[in-house]
Amino acid sequence: MPRNRTTLAITFSLIALVLFDLMGLIIKHLSPHYGAAELSAYRNIAGLIPAGIALWLSPDWHQNGRILKIRQWRFALLRGIILTFAQYFFYLSLGLLSFATASTITYANAPIMVALAVVLLGEKVGALRWGAVLLGFAGVIMVVGPGSDSFRPAALLPLAAAACYALVAVTTRMMDEDVPSALINLYSSGLAAIGSLALAFFTAGFTPLASGTDLLWIVGMGAFGGTAVLFLIMSYRLTEQSNLAPFSYFGIPLAFALGWVFYGEAPWSDLFPGALFIVVGGLLIVWRERKISQTRQGSSSKR
Repeated sequence: MPRNRTTLAITFSLIALVLFDLMGLIIKHLSPHYGAAELSAYRNIAGLIPAGIALWLSPDWHQNGRILKIRQWRFALLRGIILTFAQYFFYLSLGLLSFATASTITYANAPIMVALAVVLLGEKVGALRWGAVLLGFAGVIMVVGPGSDSFRPAALLPLAAAACYALVAVTTRMMDEDVPSALINLYSSGLAAIGSLALAFFTAGFTPLASGTDLLWIVGMGAFGGTAVLFLIMSYRLTEQSNLAPFSYFGIPLAFALGWVFYGEAPWSDLFPGALFIVVGGLLIVWRERKISQTRQGSSSKR
């Protein structure tokens, strides 16, 4: 039974990955006509629906008396602001870079998370994980290409997005342990929706819809993104995140394939060998953290 649950969780996480990429393709399609902030606002407003569904399906929330208020609301507000800028940077990059390049650089969040965990959580990191972090950063530098003739400042946008996403992920562990993850997600979605609306108003504003077709694209973008989050939350409820993390790197070849099919992009020289360094570094981090988790579980079971 546990193996079946893990298989189902992996399937859900891969479905989420495909849906996120489909959302990204639509964002890239709409980027020439609509600002990144307003696209982020549309995405977050639509995302409130699956976030609410996930909360309603959360056993922990029901056991805690269906309480919506949290003690660390100021901290949650800060996380919502960070998430707003993470989405803004990434959506902006999709309109300026090839789809695969923008997507691949965001995988820098894995080594960044390790570094942030040391600073913010006081975690002890050994030589192997630091080596994996350096390997991942080396891959990012290869893809971004600072100092090369092909370097584009826009490549720093998905890197900034990766740093913000990593900060959101690490600070999740700083929330009170009795707060259900689905409630944290609802706060993040709601505050990101408010933040992206404010960002849109203070930047380029909202562009009038050019056609009914664009409205359908925007609805599809929100539906894909919101449903992806729902599948991701369901996968996290079925198994440990360490079982799912290795499969997230399937997103790099998937993004390359989708960018090639829908936009005729094939950025081989931009991605390789840097993308391989990012993947290997990330997988080393996942493997090491899983070993540490298994060791801790073994020690606690002997007590």
